[in-house]
Amino acid sequence: MGEKNHSKNKELYKFILASVLIGVVCAILGDLLKTLTEHYESRFFNLAKNNWLYFLVFPLTGLVLISLLRQYLFKRRENKGIREIYDTIKTRHNELPVYKIPSHFINGFLTLAFGGSTGIEVSTVVASASVGAVAQTKAGIHHIYRKELICAGVAAGVAALFNSPIAGALFALEVIYKKISRTVLIGILISVATVWCFNFLLHSDNLFHPKLDHWNYYAIPWFLLLGVMAGLHAAYLTKCVLFFKQKFSRISQRYTRILLGALLISACIITFPQLYGDGYHYIQEIFNDPASVKVSYAFFFLLAGILVLKPIATSLTLAAGGDGGIFGPSLFIGAFLGLLVATVLNTYFDAQVIPVNFMVIGMGAVLSASLHAPFTAVFLVCGLVNNYTLLIPVLATCLVSRLTAKLIVPYTVYSYSAVNTIPVRSKPENTKKEV
Repeated sequence: MGEKNHSKNKELYKFILASVLIGVVCAILGDLLKTLTEHYESRFFNLAKNNWLYFLVFPLTGLVLISLLRQYLFKRRENKGIREIYDTIKTRHNELPVYKIPSHFINGFLTLAFGGSTGIEVSTVVASASVGAVAQTKAGIHHIYRKELICAGVAAGVAALFNSPIAGALFALEVIYKKISRTVLIGILISVATVWCFNFLLHSDNLFHPKLDHWNYYAIPWFLLLGVMAGLHAAYLTKCVLFFKQKFSRISQRYTRILLGALLISACIITFPQLYGDGYHYIQEIFNDPASVKVSYAFFFLLAGILVLKPIATSLTLAAGGDGGIFGPSLFIGAFLGLLVATVLNTYFDAQVIPVNFMVIGMGAVLSASLHAPFTAVFLVCGLVNNYTLLIPVLATCLVSRLTAKLIVPYTVYSYSAVNTIPVRSKPENTKKEV
């Protein structure tokens, strides 16, 4: 009995040490991917602004490079995003071998830098989940801790990207594992605490810096209206992604898919350059100077165009072979949806609401509705801006948006079965299609 307890304690110590190691590796991985992507996306975009022909060249270049890397370096296997994490957790088959770390890292970087209209979040999450899976295998830790270490990697990846340990932990529990156990909590808490320490020592900055100091109670009905609209738009985003995925999957020639997708993406970003990459810098520009927003028909046309075309551009990027998901696009869409709602209310109904507040709340609302994960969205958005002033309205709006979206489409992009066109409620099958 004593020998058995000693062996069990040894495995637990190895598990704890592995969780710390995962936190360190994922903190470096997330920070490096975020920094590189922001730098080169900005440089390539500035180059394209001076010569619009680059908007034609860049998406095609990025998708071709990704295809070549998959063909000759990454075992000819396409990245399936969060589906790979689900499959590894729910089955004994390992969809997260070591090469998935550089695969998602490099492909995510290439997708964003060359104008793919998605985000690096899913690429980071799957790469960090792979770190957890590899740690369990290489360290010789008992397989009973496999799921826990994968979830620790997922939580660490989100925490590193958004400088929000709470959001990282909630994402792993609410979206990936979907239940709570003592060991999974231990692994997640250790990994996100390690990431927090890493970010604290390096003085990691928040992604956005809006000036938030108050909100008004009379705006509550308008917040709820924003929640409904966010739910509707999240349903539109989900339908777009699944529609284009299905249509492009019927094109047998890989480079025909790439060429068609690249041309359509180029058309979108030539029409609205804000759709290039993740578009976060446009959000920050408005946060930095809200007074720069000038109400006009051209402004309304810009916002409407962004909201209609962003889901399409994201869907085309993913369907044509880009790496990423709906995480970043949901934040982008939410910010501009909030701005549109606030501007319309102030212009035509004299509502006197605060547009910046609506942008932050909209980000959380669309993310909540897209992932069916309201609590992750609440703490992620509050962590993004490093301000909890809007905690109550963000929570209320996220709950409303999630309910609205679920009434329209009772599944997310990540829980959808293309065969039955309903959420998968049984064990995963090979025919399940994911982003």
